[in-house]
Amino acid sequence: MKYPITVYGDSILRKKAEVIEKDAEGLKEIIENMWETMYYADGVGLAAPQTGLSIRLFVIDASTGADEEPELKDFKKTFINPEIIDLKGDTWVMNEGCLSLPEIREDIIRPDTVRIKYLDENFVEHDEVYSGFAGRVIQHEYDHLEGKLFIDYLSPLKKRLLKSKLNDIARGFVIPHYKIKIPVK
Repeated sequence: MKYPITVYGDSILRKKAEVIEKDAEGLKEIIENMWETMYYADGVGLAAPQTGLSIRLFVIDASTGADEEPELKDFKKTFINPEIIDLKGDTWVMNEGCLSLPEIREDIIRPDTVRIKYLDENFVEHDEVYSGFAGRVIQHEYDHLEGKLFIDYLSPLKKRLLKSKLNDIARGFVIPHYKIKIPVK
């Protein structure tokens, strides 16, 4: 089942998401639905708050970066209850977009490397280090679980310049090719 994407203006995108218990009802189905939703919307990552679920879960398929980083050829992962342990390395700029902010793309500066602890879909614990494109996507999706959006990294001037676009998104005055959930006023 494809979820509608929750867009800018919905308070769930600004909340810290809740920890998922191992016996959480329907978790397997939620994960399957998130993959289906992400692929339908042409995303490379999707966090549960973007589907209206305030739980600590995101999925990533970074295989689109395999042209430049061949090790990403089959990079598909589910992250449950992730915790960033460390961010390090040189910072670099990349143009980011977000399914919850349709029609907005901006250059964002982030560190190159992230160390993250998480559980996979089988609740097996991992402690791994990622850099490059995968590290970038992980940081972006993790931010969603902390109630943060990529626009929070922009300068005050740049945010002011985007204000009318953001207001249009919050009012539903955008037409992405995927279903969206417009914030309730």
